[in-house]
Amino acid sequence: MKDIGPRFVLPMAQAVVSKKMEPQLPSLDQAVVVGSLATVVGEVPQINSEILLRDRIGHWRVRWNIGRDRFTVEPGLYALGRPDNQSPVLVTANYKLTFDLLRASLPGRDLWILVLDTKGINVWCAAGKGTFGTVELCDRIEISRLAEVVGHRRLLLPQLGAPGVAAGEIKKHSGFRVTYGPVMAHDLPAFLDDPQALNPVMRRKSFPLSERLVLVPVELVQGLRQVLPLVLLLMLVTAFFAPGSFTEGLLGPGLILLAFALSGLSAGTILTPLLLPWLPGRAFSVNGLWAGLLLLAPLCSYYLPVLGNDWAGRLAIGGLTVTGLALASWYGMNFTGASTYSSRSGVRQEMLRAIPLQAGGVLLGVVGWFVAQWLKRGG
Repeated sequence: MKDIGPRFVLPMAQAVVSKKMEPQLPSLDQAVVVGSLATVVGEVPQINSEILLRDRIGHWRVRWNIGRDRFTVEPGLYALGRPDNQSPVLVTANYKLTFDLLRASLPGRDLWILVLDTKGINVWCAAGKGTFGTVELCDRIEISRLAEVVGHRRLLLPQLGAPGVAAGEIKKHSGFRVTYGPVMAHDLPAFLDDPQALNPVMRRKSFPLSERLVLVPVELVQGLRQVLPLVLLLMLVTAFFAPGSFTEGLLGPGLILLAFALSGLSAGTILTPLLLPWLPGRAFSVNGLWAGLLLLAPLCSYYLPVLGNDWAGRLAIGGLTVTGLALASWYGMNFTGASTYSSRSGVRQEMLRAIPLQAGGVLLGVVGWFVAQWLKRGG
């Protein structure tokens, strides 16, 4: 497997501006809350490490992009077990899948979990967007009155949140010192028992096939929602342009158009993450392009005789291929949002270069396709 490690420079964390915040604790009326813990600042919601069936159903739903924007917990301070004023304070995002993975990795532990308002986004993506950041962390420390709850001044943050947090600013404005834990939640118990146990393996984020597979459904469903309405409209227009009756045009050239569009989408959302370590090129848009070639080449060989090996047929195949490749490149590039191998600034640079080519490819391909149908109809 080739090295697909960090591709871009990480963004600078935002500095904090001092301001007075009103104290606030999360609501006790949440499905994840099992009780409350009396503290000097009020009743802190109490949680445990048990992942129930309803949690697992929720995890499955968001993996398929169902209700993902609403899969959150309220930001603020939570008590896992029965922590005291010397218990560790772990910081995480309010995306419930992230929150559940953290608490599930800490059975039998007594500690505090400070949840930041990341707008329902996981730690890595939120750090890139700035919601898992310096300002939000300082605000959440003050809002939760954390300094009154614990007697120490230590925060344990996930390593993937580091790009968004300026540790010096946190210390300056809140008095809390930031420590970064291991990349993976399952290594937290060993680290909490002995911080010296943190080794280079725990600091490195791999991206194995199993993790890439988990990300495919949400990318695929999102892509289908975006592509299908437009493709169905183009199929109807094709049925009017194509020779023969409307039904023949819809079930003939129209379905061929659908096949190429879905192949381009599948190449970007399925094949790109599956073959990521082996696809040539460092840019995800280029990875998607290569994946598109793998799927579209057999389609070209199969459908060229169907459309006719004349100028109109070759133009039709060429238009569909260019359109499919542009879609594959676009959705391959979209996978940067699911990977730890890019950053906000790097993605922006790649998009500035790739989007005009992708948009031009779609436009050129669609025009070529309809010109071919017009020629076949008799010009």
